[in-house]
Amino acid sequence: MSMRTLPTVLLTLGMVFGIAAPALADGAQVGADIHVAQTLGDRELTVIIRRVAEVPGPVHVDLVTHAGSPPGVVTVSVAAAGSPTSTAQVELGATPGFHAATVQVDRAGPWELRVDEATIPFVVPAVVASPWEKATYGGFVAAGLLLVVALGFAVRGRVGWAMVPAGGMIAAIAVAATAALLAPVIPAPPAPGAALDPTFDNVNDPYQRTSIADFSRPPVNLVPSMAGTDLRLNLTDSSSGRPVDDLLVHDNALIHLVVISPSGALRHLHPIRVAPGEYRARLNPEPGAHAIAAEIARRGGGVQLLRSSVEVTGDAKNRPMEGKAEFVTQVRPAGAPSTITARFGARNLQPWLGMLGHMIVVGPIVGGQPQSSQNYADARIWAHVHSMIPPTPGLPDKPDESVAAFGPDVPFTYSFPLPGRYLVWVQVERDYSIVTVPTVVDVPKGTDG
Repeated sequence: MSMRTLPTVLLTLGMVFGIAAPALADGAQVGADIHVAQTLGDRELTVIIRRVAEVPGPVHVDLVTHAGSPPGVVTVSVAAAGSPTSTAQVELGATPGFHAATVQVDRAGPWELRVDEATIPFVVPAVVASPWEKATYGGFVAAGLLLVVALGFAVRGRVGWAMVPAGGMIAAIAVAATAALLAPVIPAPPAPGAALDPTFDNVNDPYQRTSIADFSRPPVNLVPSMAGTDLRLNLTDSSSGRPVDDLLVHDNALIHLVVISPSGALRHLHPIRVAPGEYRARLNPEPGAHAIAAEIARRGGGVQLLRSSVEVTGDAKNRPMEGKAEFVTQVRPAGAPSTITARFGARNLQPWLGMLGHMIVVGPIVGGQPQSSQNYADARIWAHVHSMIPPTPGLPDKPDESVAAFGPDVPFTYSFPLPGRYLVWVQVERDYSIVTVPTVVDVPKGTDG
């Protein structure tokens, strides 16, 4: 290669690789809005933790109140390592809707958002470059520097010396190109907070080595008890007996708690976390045995449905308010898909818990009729069925409760596994009010008996 041709070749290579954009590996996700339903005393709230754009920086929080929630002032704060670092006061008005607050975080990692006595764990993510992204950038930067050195030697007529940095440049380009090509197929490390217990270290460096090979968790033990009008839930690990403090937000709640009174009234609550493994919800129940089912998602343990019952003493309270809807059903024999559609009359339903509607199914009930002394914890089948939000032109893909443009039909598909009579409740949101409509479904026997 002559002294005149080498600079031309080097310059051409530099222009080609300088213009080409590498396929960079994905860094850590910057997170998304977190919606968490909370039964805070007599208030049913939706707490929305908005996506954190940068750290240090603000965390924008929306508190969505629903019809029947008393007005008043609540304290919102964030805490890391136990001590609150930023606090704001939020005035909740008598009119249900959105109420905003802003608190500050100073670093990425595990945090707690506190709304009065409720605590919600969440993770402030860090934007971290993967080793493959660093190799891609580093390779092209090194190639550019070596190109300058090679051109300098070539211009001075030292072609032999120029070949050394030119070879290094080619090697650097090969490393960068290989890293860019392989990055999309290299598995990402387990995400702290979703598959791995988050710490400040692994959030800021998710590529650090970990000795954990199995992220699975054993089932959870549920022990309910009453303290006045509050239902207390104690969650422990069935293997170690330690408090369970690794629940994930599942369908916009840490716990979906269904409580059925002896007379067949349903409450769908979302207990607040007051300590590791300890949750609480205001119940105000009638006396007798109340059946409860807690739907949770544990980190590494999947979704679990925990069932139990609790005995309540004292004076009877009023039944929960029940709404009205027209039901159109296509009930098929046990084991085959049935369709249940609730019609609410107007296209003004709002998303609740990320869904258009919820259907709770309990049965077959003993004797075929609700009884005032019946404990529905004995029912063989409990199910929580969803009606998804349909895609609507002009509306966001994941609308929040501020959008009231859905319905009036809310369809559900469910295969009743056993013949008999089932108690069914459909729940939707309208005008920031949770509407619960009960019905009864009779399921015939299948052809196999």
